[in-house]
Amino acid sequence: MTTVTDWTIPGAEGEAILGDTHASADPRATVVIAHGFKGYKDYGMFPRIAATLADAGFVAHRFNFSHSGMTNDVATFARPDLFARDTWNKQVADVRAVVSAVRDGRLAGGETPVVLFGHSRGGVSVLLAAGRPDAPPLAGIVTAAAPSRCLSLPPEQIAELEQAGFIVSPSSRTGQALRIDRIGLDEIRREPEAHDLLAITARIACPVLVVHGGQDPTVPVAAAHELAGALGARGRLHVIEGADHVFNTVNPLPAETPASAELAELIEVTVGFVKHVA
Repeated sequence: MTTVTDWTIPGAEGEAILGDTHASADPRATVVIAHGFKGYKDYGMFPRIAATLADAGFVAHRFNFSHSGMTNDVATFARPDLFARDTWNKQVADVRAVVSAVRDGRLAGGETPVVLFGHSRGGVSVLLAAGRPDAPPLAGIVTAAAPSRCLSLPPEQIAELEQAGFIVSPSSRTGQALRIDRIGLDEIRREPEAHDLLAITARIACPVLVVHGGQDPTVPVAAAHELAGALGARGRLHVIEGADHVFNTVNPLPAETPASAELAELIEVTVGFVKHVA
């Protein structure tokens, strides 16, 4: 039997990390699920991934990054001010805060092996959290549709950030015109080594499964090949043919609606990987 509970812990700059835990009675591993850019813990695939992991005998924690701008009201970015100030360092701090909460007993999982799962931007965040100094011990990492760079803005948007101090990024889901401040760009330029994703990925000690959709229009599949190349023997690349950036998953995904074939494959390889490393 599995259970679902919600929780809140402090994250970067003291802002709240909101999460939901899907737990089996006697878990053999813990999986921490990180969403992507403009994503949130309740988006599309994440509840289904977490529920399936729990059914397979694991604990799964899905959470909102503290500066995602999202709350438990999924209809809107209730805190666009936080979204504007998000940075890689804040996301790394959040990932590590969730792992620490597992280790010290505030969240379920205790001493079981921990695996990080990150989709899109969340994939970059979990790689940075695992590859930077003082990383927590991890059993493995799964990235899904992750970029291979921390900075992928086109030159004209970088110039706009420099000149105006912000850019506007519309949300097609909510209709909001979300602001992105230049704080993130400044952080990357101030700490280039801490944001060299391929070099950091090459230092990760645990096994990493790199999953990508063969028809991803948002992050080219070439990014997955770059990440896998940086990992060498510790990395395993799995390309899902026909999959787009969200693995052909509708949002929201009702519990009674079957997963797409592409999402089902992502879940299958993820569960298999966690069983192998745990």
